[in-house]
Amino acid sequence: MNEVIVSMKDISKSFPGVKALDHVQFELRSGEVMALLGENGAGKSTLMKILSGVYTRDEGTVEIFGKQYDDLTPKQAQEVGVAIIHQELNMCRHLSVTENMFLGREVKGKVSLNNAAMQKEAKRILDDLNMDIDPNQMVGDLPVSKQQMVEIAKALSIHAKVLIMDEPTSSLTAKEIEDLFRIIRKLKADGCGIVYISHRLEELAHIVDRVTIMRDGQYITSGNFADMTMDNIITNMVGREIKEKFPRVECPKGKKIFEVKNLNAGRMVRNINFSVYEGEIVGFAGLMGAGRTETTRAIFGVDEKESGEIYVDGKQVKINCPMDAIRNGVVLAPEDRKKDGLCTKLSIRQNLALPNLDLVCNGLGVINSKKEEALCEKAVKDLLIKTPNVEIDSGNLSGGNQQKVVVGKWLARNSRVVIFDEPTRGIDVGAKVEIYNLMNQLKKQGIAVMFVSSEMPEVMGIADRIIVMCDGRITGEVMAKETTQNEILTYATAFENKNIQTS
Repeated sequence: MNEVIVSMKDISKSFPGVKALDHVQFELRSGEVMALLGENGAGKSTLMKILSGVYTRDEGTVEIFGKQYDDLTPKQAQEVGVAIIHQELNMCRHLSVTENMFLGREVKGKVSLNNAAMQKEAKRILDDLNMDIDPNQMVGDLPVSKQQMVEIAKALSIHAKVLIMDEPTSSLTAKEIEDLFRIIRKLKADGCGIVYISHRLEELAHIVDRVTIMRDGQYITSGNFADMTMDNIITNMVGREIKEKFPRVECPKGKKIFEVKNLNAGRMVRNINFSVYEGEIVGFAGLMGAGRTETTRAIFGVDEKESGEIYVDGKQVKINCPMDAIRNGVVLAPEDRKKDGLCTKLSIRQNLALPNLDLVCNGLGVINSKKEEALCEKAVKDLLIKTPNVEIDSGNLSGGNQQKVVVGKWLARNSRVVIFDEPTRGIDVGAKVEIYNLMNQLKKQGIAVMFVSSEMPEVMGIADRIIVMCDGRITGEVMAKETTQNEILTYATAFENKNIQTS
């Protein structure tokens, strides 16, 4: 225990137009949880992809269990005992838990695959981790949290002793996070070295032993977590002192901009009524499955409405599809920005221009390159998008900068209502403040801002007014300055008493 099992020295890596890593060092010991921290774009994921064989390094040395390796392949890294659990899970949804765990290294019998042996081993590992998961169940039928547990089980089935977890709690509930921490502690006790990448700094105290901090592709510092303060960690991460975690801007409350009346859309959107005024940010709080995302999707026209009325600036608007919403000045920055908010294979310029072709094209439908350039320049400048140029693929940007591109394309339209669904998920502390400042900027411009967040401190810190949902209904409405977490939780758990009839 406590021996050095991974040593990376002077690691450098460049991509076209970007130096991702600049002579970085990293060390991991057995039986410890090492938090790898830094803003989006600091180089954390790139460093771990070199360790797991996904990327090759340009310079530097990698030593695993005392042996030096040249360019590792993913298969070699796996054989050495390195496993990575990505933020975007890599499971085959149409295969069972067992089939996923043994994919590419199936146990063969005399004639065909030895399914019984694989199932037995899968069940042993799952039971060992106290995971209540059926090895025969289809992975696609499992919730995200359980899929993540299967990824961990898969890593252990290859006898991984170096486990890399990239934002493992971003889609988990509080109970699921507790289960994950329990498993991490067990792995730690078994001598595993765990690299833990997370932007949720409040989690670190529960499981982390040491910390390595990176910034702008460079190694900054490392040390025992117990010897560091949170302010010290944040300052090292962002290179500046963040005076306010939640910068709030006071604005006079103006006229009603946006109103939703009696909105119904399936089981999770039931009789929703609310308004948003000039000079305020309205936050939507609630537990997972409360119906908040479903409400935003119904408003934006992604999901079909059963009934309800929507008003913008006092005028009723008909929204049957997202195009209707956009035309009427209502836009959505969705929860899954990569899947629903961006074309990751297209450049920043193309993403910004795509929903605004009517603004940058002439009468014949030909793009006016000057107008397009001006639109892109303004978005990059106003939103402080970190990029060498607008021709970079948006998929190569950090999470925070991707979010800015999603917002930037809508702001070009002079939208009246901007809806953010989990705008800071998977985003570092510095980029979060930039997103909050952006929301404040919209608020000052007299634009209606509503946002959904599962982070209670965030909702209370940024919103002026908080609407709480539970089981598809609005169960409470409070002023952020006058409420407490307990009051919000009380509303968030105000389930209806449903009479269950027994025959």
